[in-house]
Amino acid sequence: MQQKVILLTGASSGIGRETAIRLARQGHHVYGAARRLQLLQSLQAQGVHPLQLDVTDPSSCAAAVQAVVSAEGRIDVLVNNAGYGHFGAVEDVPLSEARRQLEVNLFGLACLTRLVLPHMRHQHSGRIINTSSIGGHFTSYLGAWYHVSKYAVEAFSDALRMELRPHGIHVVLIEPSSIRTPWGEIAAQHLEEVAQPASPASPSSSSSPSSSVPLVPFLLARFHRAPPFPPLPLPPLTVTPVPTSTRAGAPPPSSAASGAPA
Repeated sequence: MQQKVILLTGASSGIGRETAIRLARQGHHVYGAARRLQLLQSLQAQGVHPLQLDVTDPSSCAAAVQAVVSAEGRIDVLVNNAGYGHFGAVEDVPLSEARRQLEVNLFGLACLTRLVLPHMRHQHSGRIINTSSIGGHFTSYLGAWYHVSKYAVEAFSDALRMELRPHGIHVVLIEPSSIRTPWGEIAAQHLEEVAQPASPASPSSSSSPSSSVPLVPFLLARFHRAPPFPPLPLPPLTVTPVPTSTRAGAPPPSSAASGAPA
């Protein structure tokens, strides 16, 4: 098997860490990257080169790619694995946190992709592997911004695949389901933070709880994987029939009665 030069983000834990170790054991030159360099030191014994990288910082991304290319002369595979889940009701999650969710899960991925592409096009070969989620195909309670980011990774990857096929560069999507990693603990921490009751002095506070409150115990139990899970506190779904007169092709009743123009 031909040895590959691989840059892998999110290597400090979970899927990224295990993937980096397995690829290094197969003889590849693996550069495992994460924000906190101290969490990567134990990977050196596994044959992984630790690399400090903040995917939300363009200068950090550029330095990481340059470090790999300077050491190896090429880069064959980019594994965009860094990401996290920020859960909470749209009402509760500050837009600053929503933007950070997209900066990490989407724009950081895009930044690194743009940086490696000139090298891969020069080589007429390469592979970009983006870690998405089954959450890029459906939406769950209180997961608006997380799912937005994963739907976007799906679309980004599909468009990128079409662009790069003529250059011999392959784009792969990985769509994991629930896996026993620290991801759930981090998602639970974010959910607990945003679900705190608003301060009485806050202009947005009211006598009614936010829309996330009834769902918080259920989702926290799921994220912490602590059965038995409480029941999902949702009212039964009711469907109100649409009157025939308001369906497409029929004028609204008020217009028909008054003779007003459509």
